[in-house]
Amino acid sequence: MNILDVITAVLILGGSTLALTAAVGVVRFADTLSRMHSATKPQVLGLLLVLAGAAIRLRGHADVGMLILTGLFTLITAPVIANRVGQLAYREQNVREDMLIRDELREFDGEGESGPHGQA
Repeated sequence: MNILDVITAVLILGGSTLALTAAVGVVRFADTLSRMHSATKPQVLGLLLVLAGAAIRLRGHADVGMLILTGLFTLITAPVIANRVGQLAYREQNVREDMLIRDELREFDGEGESGPHGQA
């Protein structure tokens, strides 16, 4: 067993652990914003670690390019999906009011006391 096999095993086990903790967080957290965080941050890092371990194992193979594209696609789409889920949860009022420090979207939704540019 050489050093690259050990690195591959550590990366895959670490990525799998992060994906497992993300899944547990989605089930256990109470509110939408916490679930959204759990579904994006550790899940993406876990997937990237697993893909890196697979790329090391498949070094020199044509499928490494597909693994890189998969990782890039995940990095590009995960923040967009998290943003949309957060906006949807906010607009549906599924988030608790005490979690919001400042209501920044109220101005853009037209529900604020002041006009669209902060003028009364």
